[in-house]
Amino acid sequence: MNIAFIGLGHMGTPMVRHFLARNYQVRVFDINEEAMDALANEGALKATSVADAVGVSDVIITIVQTGEQVKNLCEGEGGIFASAKADALYIDSSSIDITTARALHAKAENLGLAMCDAPVSGGVAGAEAGSLTVMVGGTQDVFERAKPILDVYGKTIVHAGPAGNGQVAKICNNMILGITMIGISEAFNLAEQCGLDPKTLYAISSQASGQCWAMTSYAPIPDVVPTSPANFNFEPGFTALMMLKDLNLSQDAAKSANSATPLGEHATALYRHFVDEGHANVDFSGIIRMLRQEDHNDA
Repeated sequence: MNIAFIGLGHMGTPMVRHFLARNYQVRVFDINEEAMDALANEGALKATSVADAVGVSDVIITIVQTGEQVKNLCEGEGGIFASAKADALYIDSSSIDITTARALHAKAENLGLAMCDAPVSGGVAGAEAGSLTVMVGGTQDVFERAKPILDVYGKTIVHAGPAGNGQVAKICNNMILGITMIGISEAFNLAEQCGLDPKTLYAISSQASGQCWAMTSYAPIPDVVPTSPANFNFEPGFTALMMLKDLNLSQDAAKSANSATPLGEHATALYRHFVDEGHANVDFSGIIRMLRQEDHNDA
């Protein structure tokens, strides 16, 4: 089976490696020549264009940053919709706005192209381990066709429903994560300022009603959770800029659906402030530093 993989960033590159390890033939394309060269040295085929990547491929996978980028890849001259084989399967694992995802589904259907939106959760560590959670929007038939491919880089594969529902699930999930990380950060800061060792708070709350994934896997204090970026000066597994992007998507969706998300709105404002202060490429859990500093400024 021939795979075309477009988008070789922090997530895409390790995802490609899982296909190579299973002896798939993978054509890669990205504007970053170095990323393509690195994977070509590991056995991937370096495509010269989108059309070159997808024209002979049975499965096309994209993972880029914005809905506009996905739209350009699909609809641009020599793009996916113009160049894909009639029986190809198209999987978009980007995290984008719901409206764009559903519009692309409709165009793909009109062209007879099988498509699913399949954004992922789990960060770079999950991509490297092949343990991502994949949220899939599309028909049941396309989901069943895509699942063996998604199993290559995902551990939990869930059919979220019709076109665009994968993006709905991803946006809602990351809104929960952003809100929760702010709450955890505030609680650890409060504990410290009131004289309770944050590590003691972790020992208690990780076994009590405050327990959650953001705490037990990503606690924003060093030397508590081995997988936490706090142990590595908040080197990103998932950047603050990407969290802000997803929170902005949540607020766009909330407006379209006329759904009240006051905590989501406030979390978006806090992450926007964090990014504007120059921390776009810090891990999103590093927001604890900004919140701690604001506490000190208010004192």
